[in-house]
Amino acid sequence: MPGPEVTLRPRGIRRGAALTLVFAAVLVTAAATDCWQRDEAKSPPLPARSIAATADHEEVAAAAARAMADGKSGKEAAEEVVSRSGDRWGAVYGPAEYEEFTQALDGEYTGVGLSVERVPGGRVEVTRVQSGGPAGRAGVREGDRLRTIDGRPVANRSVTEVVGLLRGDGPARAGSSVVLGLERGAREWRETLRRARLTTEAVTVEPLTGGDAVLIRVASFTKGSGERVRDAVRAAPEGHGVLLDLRGNGGGLVAEAVTAASAFLDGGLVATYDMRGEQRALHAEPGGDTARPLVALVDGGTMSAAELVTGALQDRGRAVTVGSRTFGKGSVQMPSRLPDGSVAELTVGHYRTPAGHSVDGRGISPDLVVGERAEERARTVLSGLGGGA
Repeated sequence: MPGPEVTLRPRGIRRGAALTLVFAAVLVTAAATDCWQRDEAKSPPLPARSIAATADHEEVAAAAARAMADGKSGKEAAEEVVSRSGDRWGAVYGPAEYEEFTQALDGEYTGVGLSVERVPGGRVEVTRVQSGGPAGRAGVREGDRLRTIDGRPVANRSVTEVVGLLRGDGPARAGSSVVLGLERGAREWRETLRRARLTTEAVTVEPLTGGDAVLIRVASFTKGSGERVRDAVRAAPEGHGVLLDLRGNGGGLVAEAVTAASAFLDGGLVATYDMRGEQRALHAEPGGDTARPLVALVDGGTMSAAELVTGALQDRGRAVTVGSRTFGKGSVQMPSRLPDGSVAELTVGHYRTPAGHSVDGRGISPDLVVGERAEERARTVLSGLGGGA
């Protein structure tokens, strides 16, 4: 599964979904944890139903405090409580790590500006090079094979592990160096890069050749991404169809996902959830484009807030969904500060699609299940809907 280096840092599947705020990945390679927007008056908490396994904040905080009183690590004690609770998505982050999360939600990260994926044979290949980033300035190209990072072979490692090595421990600060071993054809070489503060390209827009359609690719739901989707739809020529690519989207801020869904809906339900027994709902803003042909492209890397958008568009009959079953993370985590300054992010609920379908552990099956050449099939479907492509 493709995974932009903007992925925050490697974590086990239980610890992380990606982006997480007071979110996540931008994950995009692993799972993303959805959270509350900073302005809670505009964005209520998100998703949920009954919670089978989750840690209690008071218990976690008490364990951290006891450990600190004994001269031990409060963070490690908190992690042990969360692990025992069975909360699959619960996690504890140090202050510096959590600061990286919040910066990522603002569309910033520290890295070298490239995305990678595993290809047949276990090799790791560069799939995207961010313009103006350290990798781009050094001449790294899409299609180059990544052999080593600081001398460590990357073949057969997970994308999450590779991303972690690229980001460095901590993650590493801007200005720190990393040595990449690269291969292009018969050429092998090493490139020393210095990590930098970069802005993510959460939403990219491009016209599709050979037809009256536009491709809107959403890598993650970071701050402002929902409005960028809406602007792209409004800017598309009248009659042009839209191919909304949510593949590899690890999720992000729920409010941004709702705004993105609103670009294609005229009000109405986006998702339902309950918070400690109180039933709530998320609604689209009125005035979206309900007539433009729309196809949503998804895969196993479509997670969390991206699944929320997928479920809304599918259940409301607004889009034809194409690709493979989505990941199945329909839970939301709430962060809280612990006595030692670390942050515990615990599951507080699960959401359902407008038709009442649970996503967590199940994912969403697209209308047209396609393995290989999914984008090509999606373009064909869009053309059949009158959207060109």
